[in-house]
Amino acid sequence: MSTSAAVQIPIEPLPLEREIRVQVVSDYRTFLALEPTWNRVLEAVDDQFRHPFLEFCWARTWWDCFGGGSTLHILVLWLDDGPIAIAPLMLSRVRVAGVPVRRLAFLYNSHVPRADFIIANHSDAAYRAIWNHLVEHRDWDLLQLCQLPETSPTLQTISRLAESDGFGTGTWDAGASPSIVTTGSWTEYFNSLAAKHRSNLRNRFKRIGPVEMETVSSTPRLDEALGDGLRIEASAWKGTAGTAINCSPELSRFYSEFARQAAERGWLRLNFLRAGDQRIAFDYSLAYHNRIFLLKLGYRPEQSAYSPSQLLLSMALKSAFEDGMEKYDFLGEFVDWKRSWATDSTAQRWLFVTAPGVTGRLLHLAKFRLIPMAKRILGRA
Repeated sequence: MSTSAAVQIPIEPLPLEREIRVQVVSDYRTFLALEPTWNRVLEAVDDQFRHPFLEFCWARTWWDCFGGGSTLHILVLWLDDGPIAIAPLMLSRVRVAGVPVRRLAFLYNSHVPRADFIIANHSDAAYRAIWNHLVEHRDWDLLQLCQLPETSPTLQTISRLAESDGFGTGTWDAGASPSIVTTGSWTEYFNSLAAKHRSNLRNRFKRIGPVEMETVSSTPRLDEALGDGLRIEASAWKGTAGTAINCSPELSRFYSEFARQAAERGWLRLNFLRAGDQRIAFDYSLAYHNRIFLLKLGYRPEQSAYSPSQLLLSMALKSAFEDGMEKYDFLGEFVDWKRSWATDSTAQRWLFVTAPGVTGRLLHLAKFRLIPMAKRILGRA
């Protein structure tokens, strides 16, 4: 699998008479009023750095469902009368590596597959303004930026600025996010897959009998389709393990509300594999800026002998090729079932910045020396 190289950041000095103003948004009402500004900034972001998890409707839905116990700390950067960047952050009091800290982080939990700052114009100056503000108004011990693609300018630029000011930095490898370039023909792509994989797919399609893919993408049928899809997702091992969406009221609310938001914007794709009048597999995807993002999938366990999720994926991929999509992004970890399909991947990182002082030094020591050392010793035991 190939991994894209990091992007170099151009230096864009501003004329001396122009100054970037930083607005801090910490209350919910101001956050809601920020939507037009947020959308304006995101519209100007280069497509290679843009994804649906930077959208305001994603951030708002996430905060409404998971933001309890934290405080909004969103930075909006203005140059003259126009917004040029947004840093979607929150403050929390947590324990990291056993150390109690004030953590400044993205709006993040394990259901956020990708995150970043939203930088539209004057990238170098915007990053400098964000960093200078965080230093001058520091009420944090740890800056934790999760799920950054290694191609993100944020990863290298914030690291460089932090290190130059004497802050501790470190990164954690969050694995690679697999994907498929879908700009060629489906036939050529399918024929490039391993012979055994192609043979297994053909045999399972033959054994299962006539099937078709059903796609629900608009609001009239949304509640019924999503309810059925989430029941399918919970019917196999995820329900038994307690990790299915329906096992948590917060998760169910989040995915249901965001589905409505995505449907209104034309992004939502709820795909089902149908055998006769029965839906036997399900995926929750987004079609965004000519790319497909796979968020969730599941299948009915009584049909497991036919690998219904793999059959549905085959049909969804064929549709992505035929619809002229540019990329199919699996998101998440590079697990075995994705390896049979993926042709590309992008490594993802977590960036940790620890503040000078006793707490920051202790945290950096624990996170990047003591814990890795303990894992190595236990691994040899």
